[in-house]
Amino acid sequence: MLSYGGIVQTLEVPDRHGRYANVSLGFDDLDDYVTGSPYFGALIGRYGNRIAGGAFTLDGRTYRLPVNDGPNSLHGGDKGFDKRVWDVEPYAQGPDTGLTLRYTSADGEMGYPGTLRVRVRYVLTPRGDFRIDYEATTDKATVVNLTNHTYFNLAGEGGGSVLDHTLRIAASRYTPVDSTLIPTGELAGVAHTPFDFRSGKPIGRDIREAHPQIVFGHGYDHNFVLDKGLTAAPRHAATVTEPVSGRVMEIATTEPGVQLYSGNFLDATLAGSSGKVYRQGDGFCLETQHFPDSPHRPSFPSTVLRPGRTYRSTTVHSFTTR
Repeated sequence: MLSYGGIVQTLEVPDRHGRYANVSLGFDDLDDYVTGSPYFGALIGRYGNRIAGGAFTLDGRTYRLPVNDGPNSLHGGDKGFDKRVWDVEPYAQGPDTGLTLRYTSADGEMGYPGTLRVRVRYVLTPRGDFRIDYEATTDKATVVNLTNHTYFNLAGEGGGSVLDHTLRIAASRYTPVDSTLIPTGELAGVAHTPFDFRSGKPIGRDIREAHPQIVFGHGYDHNFVLDKGLTAAPRHAATVTEPVSGRVMEIATTEPGVQLYSGNFLDATLAGSSGKVYRQGDGFCLETQHFPDSPHRPSFPSTVLRPGRTYRSTTVHSFTTR
């Protein structure tokens, strides 16, 4: 990983024959991350996903944010946590090993109130788990929604399309969006729609449907409402299987939602660490999160963090083979 952006550059995982491959999209040069990365592998904050209109009101005061995605603010603004240099130190506890990352976001950075002190741990376990633990405190009321933006390809980085990966998401509902990808506020059922991944299906099976939500997202770029809800300990959210290598990734999280992004805007203008260009659908993201635009939606799980409270979140990627 890189201290710049807390970026996961490579994640080496064995296939069913024990052959290792990097399953994370990214570059082999720092300059490429600085100048042209679509958030490959990065830590995202202060607010993962979109906030409508680049503004929100908290305790009667309105805060203005950078607008960097059409009319909206995306992933914390044009210089979010993905473009900051984190302090990094080794971490070890029993057989688990990894890194502790720290960053202090100043009051007013990217328009957000409060000095936010963030600690993130990347942990590898002998069981084949990659765990991310998030923690944050603030000295003023603010909004926080942290996540990681790794693009996965379980066939291996540069391995071509992920649309044949089988995906199962434990979600009976999702949050439909408008044409700028801001949730409408509805929690819509997935039954009889392209968004029904409850039993598992290839990511690409319904991605060319004329469903208006697929048209808005140019594929999948939607938040799924996990059936388990917000939990104190990580619980199952999704399973992805790559049929040729046999690699399986299970995701468990404490978060109430997960954003499925099917690499819709990869357009063969970027070449990854293998030297191969990334085309549309060559990677997928499953970003565990609170819901997009929650500051404008009181019915969504709250993303408000107040002084004296601690933001905590954990997501576990467990790798096995079949």
